[in-house]
Formats: sequence, C-alpha cells, structure tokens
Amino acid sequence: MNLFNLSGKRALITGSTKGIGKAIAERFAEHGAKVVISSRKEDICIQVRDEINKSFPDQAISIPCNINEKNQLEDLVDQANRVFGGIDILICNAALNPFFGSSMDIPDEAFDKILSANIKSNHWLSNLVLPQMKKRKDGSIIVISSIGGLKGSEMLGAYSISKAADMQLVRNIAVEHGPDNIRANCISPGIVKTRFAKALWDNPEILHNTTSRAPLRRIGEPDEIAGAAIYLASNAGAFTTGQNIIIDGGVTIS
Repeated sequence: MNLFNLSGKRALITGSTKGIGKAIAERFAEHGAKVVISSRKEDICIQVRDEINKSFPDQAISIPCNINEKNQLEDLVDQANRVFGGIDILICNAALNPFFGSSMDIPDEAFDKILSANIKSNHWLSNLVLPQMKKRKDGSIIVISSIGGLKGSEMLGAYSISKAADMQLVRNIAVEHGPDNIRANCISPGIVKTRFAKALWDNPEILHNTTSRAPLRRIGEPDEIAGAAIYLASNAGAFTTGQNIIIDGGVTIS
C-alpha cells in the first residue's frame, strides 16, 4: 500500500469538477492527498469540494480559475500555497475544444483558443510550481493528453495538435528538471464517457466505429484514468518520467 500512498502530498488539479479531473481528485483524496478543486465556475468547485470533504474531511479546498488568464493561474498557485503550504503534484487536466470539423474551416480565434488553453496554460502553470518543487528536490507534473495527439484527425485537427504538443512539453520538463528529482508525464486516454467527449460517444456511428475495433469493445470511464495518475504521483512511479501512458482499451494497437 505504501507504493500508492499519497498521504501528506498536496495536489493541484485543474478541470477537477467533472469527468476525469473529478475522478482523479476523488481518488487522490481517498489515497491521502490534499486536493485543490479548480475550474471556472466557483459554485461547482464548492460543490465538488464539499462532496469530497464529506467522505474525506478537510482534504479538499476549492479555488475557481480560468486557465486562459495568466493572472488567475498565478492567483490559483498563490492561494494553494497559502492554504496547503506548497504543491507537490500538479495535474493539468483542463482543456477545451470549441471546434469539431475540417481544419480548413476552423476560425483563427478557435485555433488560437485551443492552443492557448491546451498548451500555453500548462506551460504557464508548470513554470509557476516548478521553483518550489526544485527547492524541495521532489515533484510530479502530470498532463492529461489524448490519443488524438498520436495520429492525424479529419475532425479534431487543432485539438490533436495541442495534445501532441503536451507530450513534448512533459518530455522537455522531464529532461530539464529531472536532476532535481522532478518527474513529468502524460496520460493519454481514448474516448472516455465524459461530457467533454460527448460529441464522440453520443454519436452512435462514431461510437460503433471506435468500439468495434477496440480489443475491449467499449469506451472508458473517468475512474479508469485515475489509477494511472495515482501511479505517476506516488512512490510507485518514482522512476517514471517523460512518458506517455496510453489508456484507450487497446484502440491504438488494433
């Protein structure tokens, strides 16, 4: 059990009021970590915080934040440091995709918004927590990427570009800051039953095409991603860095 024990650790998790982010926050609290619940809407952050604290008293705080605003990210880290005394684990889960269609048709504004939210905010946030991790000679940064970053896409071009860039972002962090015992990794889920991915799993044709060639013949659940995050954040993953862990039911091997 000690391999996966997160007692005494403090985790900042963006986009943690629903889907994969919420599942990670709940499981981190279960494994002993204190967690920062964060998304844009304050009332939903408070709701999730209270749900977690009902099961695991005093394990969660809530800090609303728009990841596209650098000053809000700075405030997010400052508040988390003030309450918890530091951040040991950063999980960049929040992302967006406002456009579904051909890359020839995507508006410039949507393209810029996707790259800013899905890449630049992760870069900013990592740089905000790295100094304290380097000082302690310990830290784990986890970015939730996607199997979309591993192959071309007819309908998710900009999103796929952003997710491929996230894989390179963690490799860069791992190489630059590994000597200070800081680990950085990606988790790349396939289609998971979240509201974010509803356009994919709620479409019977897309769902059939995906699951029919997947060895497990189904899509994933948010809680099935949380285990990999616990591994990467705990002593179990102490020798794992710069990697991309694919959790897709086998879609990318078939």
